[in-house]
Formats: sequence, C-alpha cells, structure tokens
Amino acid sequence: MEDGGLVVMSAPANPFRCPPGPYERASLIAHYLKTRKPKSKLILLDAKDKFSKQPLFEAAWKELYAGVLEFVPLSAGGQVTEVDAKQKTFKTDFETYRAAVGNVIPPQRAARIAVDAGCADKSGWCPIDPVTFESKLIPGVHVIGDAAIAGAMPKSAFSANAQAKVCAEAVLALIAGQEPVEPRLINTCYSLVAPGYGISIAGVFKPSNGLLADVEGAGGISPLNAPNAAREQEAKYAEAWYDVITKATFG
Repeated sequence: MEDGGLVVMSAPANPFRCPPGPYERASLIAHYLKTRKPKSKLILLDAKDKFSKQPLFEAAWKELYAGVLEFVPLSAGGQVTEVDAKQKTFKTDFETYRAAVGNVIPPQRAARIAVDAGCADKSGWCPIDPVTFESKLIPGVHVIGDAAIAGAMPKSAFSANAQAKVCAEAVLALIAGQEPVEPRLINTCYSLVAPGYGISIAGVFKPSNGLLADVEGAGGISPLNAPNAAREQEAKYAEAWYDVITKATFG
C-alpha cells in the first residue's frame, strides 16, 4: 500500500472469538501506519457501541494514534451492511468507504463440525451444561472453547484452556459414577496496544441459572491511568502468558 492509503476494518456484533481481538489488531495496524506510512489512516467500523477493555483502548488511541485511527461505533453508523471485495468498498447505512487495504471480520458461529453434529442451536452456538460442558442438545458430547455458549465467560484461548481442564475432570467423574464438582473458572486476556504497551482484563466465573456467570467483585481491567512502567510490565506478562499456554497446549 502506498503511503497515504486508507485501511478499513470491520468488527462484528457479539458474540465472536476473542472479544478484544479486533481492537488489538487495529491498534497494531495503527502503530505500523504511524511508524511506516504516516500519511495513511485506519478506519475501524464496528457493529456495536461497547467492547472489551474499551476505556483502556480508547485512552491509548487518544494518546498514541490521534489522527491515525478513527473508530466508528454502531451509533455513528459503523455497522457494515455490504462488502465489495473487487471494488474494496465497505458500505454502511450512511456511507461507503473505499479502502486501499480492507480487513473484514465477519459475523461468527460455531465450526461446521459442531453444527453438523447437532450441537448448535438457532444462534449458531452450542448450549452446554456449565458444570460438565456436556451438550444440552446431544447427550454424551462435550463442547468447550469458542463453540460453547458459556454465558459471561468470553470466547478466548485462556477460557478454552481452563474449560478443557474442568471438562476433563467432569468426564472422569461421570465415568466413575460420581457427581462432578461445581467449578470456578478464571479468564485473563492481555492485549498489546503498541510494542511494550500492554493492557489486560480478568474474570472469575461460576455456574448460575444454567450458564457461567461473573463472580461479583472478582476480576477487572488494568488501571486506566497506570504509568508507562506498568504498561511495559503487562506487555511482558502477555509474552510470558503466550509462551506458557502454547507449550501447555501443544507441548
């Protein structure tokens, strides 16, 4: 892309995989533009008004990417209604954006294997028992990770990893004819807004009314007015977390 070209991204409505993902991606694209193509700009079109870690992202964007990253929420006409790949255009109800580079994050659902197995309902996702992660539609099948309707617990890699462990313990209990233990699950998610600038969100969840609900008073986000040293430390935590979870998952 020539310096001065317009990059356009679109973020989908909830639910979707990795709630902070589009905003971390937009941040790092903006960093690239600021440092490599300073005449260019990124427009982020969003099908919603609120998103994960929003105060932290917006404060960072104001500090780091003023004039480089423009966020257009649902209430300002950010919902994309049509994409023309050949013309590189994004259409909303109010405007058409012509991109030099476009990145469409489409509406999402569970993978086809889950749909074909009959585990997904009309929402496109899979209802599960919050204690055992057993499908509410197909007995004997357990669904974890992005595909599961897990209530307040987000569709993140940390969540999937935690759910896998809880599900395995529940399956062993069921095989042994025992009552599975009601779990408490944790999710932590780090995002990089720029190299050496990290932010995070954490939550604790428990089964409640057939779903996983937030444990009141647990978790939270990074301090909004944290010093640079804290942002640098969180970036290091993010890298360390990635190393640990990839080794734990893939060996």
